[in-house]
Amino acid sequence: MLKTLWATVRQGKVELLDLTELPEGSRVLVTFLPDDEADFWLKSSQTSLDAIWDNTEDDV
Repeated sequence: MLKTLWATVRQGKVELLDLTELPEGSRVLVTFLPDDEADFWLKSSQTSLDAIWDNTEDDV
């Protein structure tokens, strides 16, 4: 199962913003989001989400 966790970098180390249990040795994928690009990615994601939620096929 994939799970997205928000984190920040402090003194060269990745620190999770929320407490979570990660098994020792867990493999993780870190994606760097520069502050000036974060808004772009959030807006891009919103477009896809709107396309899924705002459709007449789900109206019952």
